[in-house]
Amino acid sequence: MTSGQVDLDELATRLREAEVHTVELALADTQGHLRGKRIPVEFFLNSTVRSGANIADAIFVFDIQNDLPDNPFINMDSGYLDTHLTPDRSTLRVFTHRPGYALVFADATGPEGRLHPLAPRSILRTQVDRCAEHGLDVVVATEMECYLCHPDGTPIQVGIQYSTLIGELELEAVLADIRSALIGAGMVVESSNCEYGPGQVEVNVGPADAMTTADNTVLFKSIVKQVALQHGYMATFMPKPWAEQSGSGMHVHTSLSADGANAFASSDRAPNELMGQWLAGLLTHATAISLLASPTPNGTKRVRPYTFAPTHVTWGGDNRTVLARCITEAGSAANRVEFRSAGADANPYLFIAGVLAAGIDGVNGGLKPFAKGEGDLYTNPGDHEPLPADYPSTIEAFADSELAGLMGDMFARSYVSIARAEQALAAENAGQGDEVNEWERARYMEHS
Repeated sequence: MTSGQVDLDELATRLREAEVHTVELALADTQGHLRGKRIPVEFFLNSTVRSGANIADAIFVFDIQNDLPDNPFINMDSGYLDTHLTPDRSTLRVFTHRPGYALVFADATGPEGRLHPLAPRSILRTQVDRCAEHGLDVVVATEMECYLCHPDGTPIQVGIQYSTLIGELELEAVLADIRSALIGAGMVVESSNCEYGPGQVEVNVGPADAMTTADNTVLFKSIVKQVALQHGYMATFMPKPWAEQSGSGMHVHTSLSADGANAFASSDRAPNELMGQWLAGLLTHATAISLLASPTPNGTKRVRPYTFAPTHVTWGGDNRTVLARCITEAGSAANRVEFRSAGADANPYLFIAGVLAAGIDGVNGGLKPFAKGEGDLYTNPGDHEPLPADYPSTIEAFADSELAGLMGDMFARSYVSIARAEQALAAENAGQGDEVNEWERARYMEHS
């Protein structure tokens, strides 16, 4: 749905019936943080909804702490120009956890009205359009993990309580309010559970088109953080807060829809031709995608055996030791590929865009996947290519890769420049090897 398909009167009615006084006009920066403007509802309806608003393009080159590393495109010489925010009326969300507030996502455009080439929503839209050229719509779901912590950064549980339904009622009080807030914001919440770390949780939101899922995911993270704060806690999507505990990931499920039906449905214990091509594209570009999966040095510390994060370019059936887990039940509308490399701090627009770029490249090239892996792929990865397990290797796998070209030269060069600046800081301050030190927690815990 485009913004033009939502009538202004309908928008006004929804806002007034919900007694909204402030609309947040929002977009994600390159780190996946929501940015934008808070606008009184009457001004939004009378002016902003038609004429938009402006924000400095510096948001597309911020690092994790909002500093401005040197960038070849957005810098003092360029003047940090305004980018225009065009409201997408179809994305209205009215909040129940913050009565009186609503949010509308915006697209960022440059001086000539074109989508800004560094805006994450623009980058994803390009890949969605590439898939649409083949008559394919992409259905996407994300699974998000995070830790709930006390304000000092210590987990609110002691010990692993995976999927427990007994005790820990203070944790369920937070999760109940999170589920309610997400539902209030228009998301389909399927379930929640404790994960494989003390105070680690997962909340599953239903699938949608690629853009809606990316919007949902950045909003999900914002809402989880807000509700945790309302309970006196802190939520962190830092991928590896503690070396000895489970990391937090973002698993991305994709399927392709043709003429309104799942085009993978005919897969029977093995991918059908189209699913195989999509899968082969993901495997071909998997090492390059790693920088989108691990945008900070901390994220690569998840890439270790027996962490439930993949370590090699592998695929299989219902097997959680592989990179690409394929659900292939005969005739099932739920058949899909789960791509498991991203940390919870990955920008969902950029990571999903990378997955789409890789997958549709496999379809374009008629690629075929290699033989699937069986059993424990940590112990027996065979001759499969290892995923980059340190940040410098992750950067180099993306820089000048074919995938980088598919995502746009300007974006790729800018993204790599931000990553190299982050690596320079980490080289001086971060823990070595598997160690996660206080500098990393101070830098990434609150801001991931």
